[in-house]
Amino acid sequence: MTFLDPKIWTGLVFDGGWTASRAGDAPVVEPATGNELGRAGTVGADDVAAAALRARQEQRAWAATPYEERAAVLRRAGRLFEEHAQEIQDWIVRESGGVPGKAAFETHVAAQECYEAAALASQPLGEVLPTSRKRLSFARRVPVGVIGVIAPFNFPLILGIRSVAPALALGNAVVFKPDQRTAVCGGFSIARVFEEAGLPSGLLHVLPGGPEAGQALVTDPNVPVISFTGSSAAGRKVGEAGARLLKRVHLELGGNSALVVFDDADLEPAVSAASWASFFHQGQICMTAGRHLVHESVAEEYVERLAAKADALPVGDPATGQVALGPLIDAGQRDRVHRLVTDSVSAGARLAAGGTYDRLFYRPTVLAGVPAHAPAYAEEVFGPVAPVMTFSSLEQAAALAADSEYGLSLGILTRDVMKALALADLVPTGIVHINDQTVDDEAVAPFGGVGASGTGTRFGGPANADAFTDTQWVTVQGDVAAYPF
Repeated sequence: MTFLDPKIWTGLVFDGGWTASRAGDAPVVEPATGNELGRAGTVGADDVAAAALRARQEQRAWAATPYEERAAVLRRAGRLFEEHAQEIQDWIVRESGGVPGKAAFETHVAAQECYEAAALASQPLGEVLPTSRKRLSFARRVPVGVIGVIAPFNFPLILGIRSVAPALALGNAVVFKPDQRTAVCGGFSIARVFEEAGLPSGLLHVLPGGPEAGQALVTDPNVPVISFTGSSAAGRKVGEAGARLLKRVHLELGGNSALVVFDDADLEPAVSAASWASFFHQGQICMTAGRHLVHESVAEEYVERLAAKADALPVGDPATGQVALGPLIDAGQRDRVHRLVTDSVSAGARLAAGGTYDRLFYRPTVLAGVPAHAPAYAEEVFGPVAPVMTFSSLEQAAALAADSEYGLSLGILTRDVMKALALADLVPTGIVHINDQTVDDEAVAPFGGVGASGTGTRFGGPANADAFTDTQWVTVQGDVAAYPF
């Protein structure tokens, strides 16, 4: 039996062991072919409530476990991601439609997230504070209790493990709802890793489900903190529901990031970077460059080169061929992408490349002369579409880049890095990459956006301790203080 053999998980969910769900199961579908790869258990509100209660009951013992033991579990988890990388990657390719290189990146980052989390377990827990009285005063970080994690389909392994691993390392239990469309590669792979790593039973629950399960997790009284990654529309609903219950809700949401190309940029590497920024994983990435802002003096050549690059990229089944782009996740997403493209052409944009599809395989698309009101420019597309608009000055580029409700990532291509820094100062955004494109992530780096892209830095590096612990003030004195009452 292999690591992710369907015999292990068919019709089941994970609560420290593999158990039947009260809500039945759902098909695991390969978007490239439409074939059913298996059937995964799916949960409803009752399953979520039972998992949250058990997680709360088991968490205190885990928080009291010596940090060496918690760190050892996380280190073993990292090694297991490496040992079983090929099998997990095969599932990422088939279940999410990612190309093999994208799948390899996911398993690499998943292992790194576990290793960084293992180191987090032994970090200092607080600081000694000054006090005006004769006592010891200090602040310390304590585990929250139960963390609810909700992750999407596009980078299902990374976007799940980046919350699961640090939350566990810091002494919390986790109830994790992966997207039903990537239940195996984005959910059960994490369950299997921690099962084999020796995580005590009941601390991690992996419960694929739909909106009902997500709502139940967000509103459950035993889950004080929610870590949500998904669309801005869904994130607003999660934030509203959590706020009514005075919960801490970490939101990493959508984006419509700008890639700014100045007139002094070398266009050959610039177009290569731009293609990656808009077409990698079919554009189904929150950091995708959804707006190409190009200096007017080089825009015509840029569009010509970008369109040629798009036309040359092979699109097809990543499990059977050497392709650059695989399928979109489902027909609903394909139809939305195509509607945004056709509506933008109707609004005045010129179709320079792409704009067609076969089944779920959408050709990489370049739109030139895009007006600001064109939907493919103004909205997050979440597809392989590169809208191009021109600018004439740094000030105009900054105004265009800042003219969005989103603020996740900004790429700036120029030989003048001081000019790039001056531009970055004028654009509200959580991430800036100078002389690189917009899509990047590292386990050691803080990650998050502003505006409709989320509630600021919530993952990576020191941000993990902020996200998954509470700060507690403690004072200690030798005798009971005297008061006038």
